[in-house]
Amino acid sequence: MRNTALGILITCGALGVLPLMIASASAAQAPPAAPAPAPAPLPVIAPSLPPAYFVNLATPEGMAAFSARWKNMDVKIVEAPAMPNAGPAWKSSYDITPKAGDADFDDSSWPAIEPKGLLERRGGGHLFMTWYRATLTVPAKIGDFDTAGAIAVLTFTIDDYAEAWVNGQMPRRAGRPSPATIQGFNMPNRIVLGEQVKAGDRFQIAILGINGPISLAPANPVFFREAKIEFYR
Repeated sequence: MRNTALGILITCGALGVLPLMIASASAAQAPPAAPAPAPAPLPVIAPSLPPAYFVNLATPEGMAAFSARWKNMDVKIVEAPAMPNAGPAWKSSYDITPKAGDADFDDSSWPAIEPKGLLERRGGGHLFMTWYRATLTVPAKIGDFDTAGAIAVLTFTIDDYAEAWVNGQMPRRAGRPSPATIQGFNMPNRIVLGEQVKAGDRFQIAILGINGPISLAPANPVFFREAKIEFYR
C-alpha cells in the first residue's frame, strides 16, 4: 500500500514539473526581446533673464553667423495601417510624411529658402503643417561676443503651433514643462541647445509648424513671428 501511494506521489510530482520544463525550454528557444527604445532626454528650462546676446535667424547675417541655411517642405497626411493593439473597429490610421525630426534625415532634395522666408505666409490653410530644417554651427565669436561656455537657447514663435527636434531628439516628459512641444496658441518655444557651448558645436534643428486651432482648421497660413538664438551667461 505504501509503495502504491509513494508511486502515485512520484507520478504527480513528475507531471507537475513537466509543464515547467516545457515552459523553460520554450523560453530558452524564444528569440530575445528587442531592447526598449531610449527615453527622450529630459527638457531643460531656458533662463528667464534678458540674454547677453542674441542672433536673428530670419536675417542673412544671422544665418551666416552659424554657417547655416533654412530648408522647407510641406507635410502630407497619408493613410496608414492601424497599430497592432487597435480594437476591431479601427482597420487603419493616419500618419504624416515626411517625418523629418531624425538627425540623419536626408533633406538634400528640399528647396532652400532665404532667411526672410521664415516670415512668409505658407500653405492653403485648414489642416496644414510644414517643416523647417537647418544645421547651426556655433562660431567662436559673433561680432564681439565670445560664445565659449554660454547657454544657447533656440527661441521662436510660429503662427499657430510648433514642435521642435534638436539633433534627432525632442526633449520631453509627460507632466513636465517641455518647451520643444506645443506651448500654446502663438506662444514661443524656448529650447536649450546647450548649457556650455563651444566653437564647432553643431545643432541640427527641425521645426514643424502647424496651423490651428486644429479642431477649427481655419483658413490661415503658417509663418514665423520670430526666430533667434539667445546666449546667456
